[in-house]
Amino acid sequence: MKEISLYVHIPFCVKKCDYCDFLSGVYDEQMQREYTNSLCREIAYMGQQLEAVAVSSIYIGGGTPSWLNIAETEKMMQALHASFAIRPDAEITIECNPGTVTWDKFASYRKMGINRLSIGLQSANDDELALLGRVHTYERFLHTYDMARKSGFYNINVDVMTGLPGQTLDKLMHTLTQVIALRPEHISAYALMVEEGTPFYERYKFDAVLQHAGKQTEFLPNEDEEYRLYKMTQQVLQEHGYHQYEISNYAREDYECFHNTVYWTRRPYLGLGLGAASLIEEKRTSNVRDIYVYCQRCNGLSQAERDEHDIVSPLWDEVTELSRKDAMEEFMFLGLRMNRGVKRTDFTDTFGCSIEAVYGDVLKRLREEALLVLDGGRFYLTERGQDLSNYALAQFLLEDETDLS
Repeated sequence: MKEISLYVHIPFCVKKCDYCDFLSGVYDEQMQREYTNSLCREIAYMGQQLEAVAVSSIYIGGGTPSWLNIAETEKMMQALHASFAIRPDAEITIECNPGTVTWDKFASYRKMGINRLSIGLQSANDDELALLGRVHTYERFLHTYDMARKSGFYNINVDVMTGLPGQTLDKLMHTLTQVIALRPEHISAYALMVEEGTPFYERYKFDAVLQHAGKQTEFLPNEDEEYRLYKMTQQVLQEHGYHQYEISNYAREDYECFHNTVYWTRRPYLGLGLGAASLIEEKRTSNVRDIYVYCQRCNGLSQAERDEHDIVSPLWDEVTELSRKDAMEEFMFLGLRMNRGVKRTDFTDTFGCSIEAVYGDVLKRLREEALLVLDGGRFYLTERGQDLSNYALAQFLLEDETDLS
């Protein structure tokens, strides 16, 4: 049986964070019920098309999925189990924000088969949390984390953020040491991105331009300061038993997020819900992004005519057929984000030719520049290569006339 992973999007928040450009917002309970009903219709429809496929992981993201009430979450999980063949050992993650989870919710998640939590902390400094527009304090996070542990969750990720306005090495060190003391199984350390359309962009857009140009900034860390924050995060986490397995992700032994590796190794995944993206049969697709249009289209779904050679959805607003060139570039871009890099035989198995036949000159040049190494049949970035990853990865863009046979 073939395998696939599922991403389920819950676009609801208590309050939109000032830096967030994700597809999410504040909606009332009626819209939450209507959306969940629509989501369950999409789940049933796509389950009919993928009935011979085993689900190896599910990631419930948002938004703030933990803001959804228990009854709606149970309805969604029941629909997933009724529509898909979920493996008994499937990794099933739900994102949670402090202050949106109760003892009852955690107990219900366990009963539903959810076995992994991702808790958004971002900072252990209350002034930085307020700056980010978070709705919780560090004390509230600690209460949420304690409830999760006592509810029987033994696979927890904690999100932290670097590159905040005014963030110093000492403030970041405080956050890291506080989180490390809790011994979560996984830590994601993301650099702040100032995205257009957010309150942060309006507040720091001039600084963001200076930062991008490598010039001195007023509020945001400059390029050198960002680098020091990143390297300290890397060093401190590794010293305390968290190995870096991807540019922004660290885990204790055997606790890498399986669902994350699905994205980076280009295995198939299906996105369900508002704006959710998929990679199926070398097609990248995205669902409609307007919640009212989404619900309307879901209401019009009828029984799917299964055609395992041509999976389609009336909810897809964007469909990109990936060329052989696109797929090869993605294989390298995404695979080299991981510390283990890309395996030569995996490239050959996927594309029917050797990696050297396509990228021989690039591989040779990057190895000469000490940005890439070959060891044990794998190419991966050196520490210097990770520091210069934007440059290194850009070398894998192929010219249109490249011979890909």
